[in-house]
Order: sequence, then C-alpha cells, then structure tokens
Amino acid sequence: MAGHSHAKNVMHQKSKTEAKRSKIFGKLAREIAVAAKQGMPDPAHNPRLRAAIIEARKNNLPRDRIERAIKSAQPGSGENTNYDEVRYEGYGPGGCALIVEALTDNRNRTAAELRTIFSKQGGSMGESGSVAFMFSRVGEIVFPAKVADADAMLEAVCEAGGDNVESDETAHTVTCAVEAFGAVRSALETKFGDPESAKLTWYPNTETLVAGEAAQTLMKLVDALEDNDDVQTVFGNFDISDEDLEKFTAG
Repeated sequence: MAGHSHAKNVMHQKSKTEAKRSKIFGKLAREIAVAAKQGMPDPAHNPRLRAAIIEARKNNLPRDRIERAIKSAQPGSGENTNYDEVRYEGYGPGGCALIVEALTDNRNRTAAELRTIFSKQGGSMGESGSVAFMFSRVGEIVFPAKVADADAMLEAVCEAGGDNVESDETAHTVTCAVEAFGAVRSALETKFGDPESAKLTWYPNTETLVAGEAAQTLMKLVDALEDNDDVQTVFGNFDISDEDLEKFTAG
C-alpha cells in the first residue's frame, strides 16, 4: 500500500510549523530593528519599539534575538540594510478590499512579488489609495480581561481620551484616534501595566461577505501574502462565515 508513514507525516508537519515560526520571528525582528533605528534603542523612550517588543514576546521570540535586532540598528553594527515602510492595496476574490503593510529593502521586488500573488489567487493589486478610503486608521490597544472589569476599563479609557472599548471574557480592546494613540496608551499603561498589544491598525468601515469558493480562494490569497518575507500585516474588509472557515481550514 503506497503512502507516507506516520513518522514521516509528523516530521513534515513539524518542518512546516518550524518554517512558519522562523518566518514570523524574522518579521518580528525586522520590525524591532526598524523601530530601534527610527527612534531611541531604549523601549522606555521609544513607544514603537516597546510595542514591537511586546508583540515579539507574545510570539515567543527569544530574548537574545530581540537584543540582536536592537543592536543591529545601531551605528557601527555592520548592518547597513535600510527598510522602507510601504503600503500596498488591492482587491481579493468576492470583491473584498485588502491593505498590505510591508517592510522592504527593495520596493520594486516587493511590488512585483505581491502583484503576482494577487493575480495568481484571483485578486488584483491597485494603486495607492484605491481601497484605503474603505478603512479607518486607528490606534488599537489590547489588555487582558483580568486587569479590570468592563466598567472600570471604560471609565479609564474615557479619562485617557480613547474613543471606544470592547470587553469580553478574554480581553479589553481599546480604540482611539491616531493622533491620541501615544497619550492614550501611556495613560492606560500607567494604570494597568503593559498591554498585550499596542499598534496602529486599519478597521473596515463596512464588511463584504465572501462565501463558498471565493472564500476559499481568498484565504489562500491572504496566506500567500502573509507568507511573503517583506509583508508584515494584511488587513481586509471581508467577512467569512464560521462554517466556511471551518470547512476550508479543516485538516
């Protein structure tokens, strides 16, 4: 009977998992290096670096890898790679809108690679500004639910100048205007300690339902984009049902 042994299947899955973790670690380290290069190497005085380190720790990036990334951004480190922050926009299957944020040392290469990914997976990459108007740029700060009850968090967010907070059994998700992000984050950190994450993000103004084969193709497109070394984050205004998510991620 032809086929792979259980041991080989386990090794294959382990290899895929390790490869994915390595790619995530690379993206986290790149963000830390860019943040450290743009500001001070001390996270206490560099909000973007502090946020990057919090995200890295959440994803189990080793401490020595974090320290190396910070040192690589300092003069005399021998690391001369300069990364540009670039935003790409386009449409996915089902007519949904996508925003792709990247850190790249070669804009032409990254643009060509992403255009190919969009095209192969039933999407199309557009010009800058082609879909951004469908989203709002906001600050998002997430705290674990245990730091306060919903009422106490709402009161603190209002006092800090935030716009909204959504609380559930696992977390408090705070949103605020981009220009208020630093002040709101600082006020809440003083009261509740380090958040689970703190970043600028894109929230869709409306959502587009994508179902069936279009949803499956869309998920492949997003996976392919996130698998690109230069891509940091993919945002979309799509809504996929739990049934389709379960169907197309099974196995």
